[in-house]
Amino acid sequence: MSEQVFTNAKIVLADEVINGTLCVRDGKIQDISDRNSSLSSAHDLNKDLLLPGLVELHTDNLEKHMTPRPKTEWPSVAAVISHDNQVASAGITTVFDAIAVGDVNEGSSRVKRLEEMVGSLVHAGKENLLRADHLIHLRCEVSYSDMAPALDKLANNTLVRMLSVMDHTPGQRQFVSLEAYYIYYQGKYGLSDREMKRFISDRQDDQKKYSSSNRKHVVGTAHDKGFALASHDDATSSHVAEAVSDGVTVAEFPTTLEAAKSSHNSGLAVMMGGPNLVRGKSHSGNISAGALAKDGFLDIISSDYVPHSLLHAAMLLYNNFENYDLPRSVRTVTKTPAERVGLTDRGEIALGKRADLIHVHHSSHHPIIKSVWREGHRVS
Repeated sequence: MSEQVFTNAKIVLADEVINGTLCVRDGKIQDISDRNSSLSSAHDLNKDLLLPGLVELHTDNLEKHMTPRPKTEWPSVAAVISHDNQVASAGITTVFDAIAVGDVNEGSSRVKRLEEMVGSLVHAGKENLLRADHLIHLRCEVSYSDMAPALDKLANNTLVRMLSVMDHTPGQRQFVSLEAYYIYYQGKYGLSDREMKRFISDRQDDQKKYSSSNRKHVVGTAHDKGFALASHDDATSSHVAEAVSDGVTVAEFPTTLEAAKSSHNSGLAVMMGGPNLVRGKSHSGNISAGALAKDGFLDIISSDYVPHSLLHAAMLLYNNFENYDLPRSVRTVTKTPAERVGLTDRGEIALGKRADLIHVHHSSHHPIIKSVWREGHRVS
């Protein structure tokens, strides 16, 4: 029977912070005390924070490791391990790797290497090569012609736990501004103005042909398989009403205050990107995460494309917004995301929960992660 003791710590529980000692036995939290331990073998945190391991619902960070430079494909298992190392060092003990099913560009790496990415995650997990607990979130691009058969090939994979409905058609949702769309995709693919106009026209035609039927397929698959379901880039109250009707539980990256407020008031958990909060603005010109936090509409933070932004953003909530005390700020990256996808065994420091823990020094400049444990085993 293995036992660990963490003492002289500021232990962040779901609704309060206590100074004291935490005992872990066989990978689960066995005891929580407001007294310090005198055991010589105890981990002395020197009054630093002890937090639950972070729960990440949407990161496409793996794609950067699969294709570290344009037209440069990295070996997939090596990419998964590199991504995992970055995730674990960021304090993330449970990660939903957000893998796109379809794209606005049919020849993109994310389309060509879709099954390879999923297969490599499965392989790395079976071979015990990973530090964090990896699950899969399939981001379904509903305007993509072959989305449905591609989803069907992956839907029975045991790592898949979450689906989201995406539509990156120009002129709506994330890209209401065609100027922002031009800047993003023209720069990404190196298209001329003429090519870009054709690209936009083709994408709008694809939406008319495929989006409605593909959305129904994604929603039906999520309900049939018992997957968590998220909307993506909702911009209007009508988008939110559709999401509620579809049984969505997480509103990912709403682009307007109207959509975020409507989602929050409808019982959806509003997720925003950590990079948005850290930088103080959206990279595509939409509503800032800080504006939503000011009104209390921010429920979940995702690291999106920068793993270390997850804890950084949560601590910025605590430092800068009066309506987010430390427990509420920490819940946005632990308990709330875990609950919304049905992971009731983790996400908080409580008796019987998984001993997914991070030791954090709360610097005035940046939170410093000193150690990370997954089910009682140190992983970083």
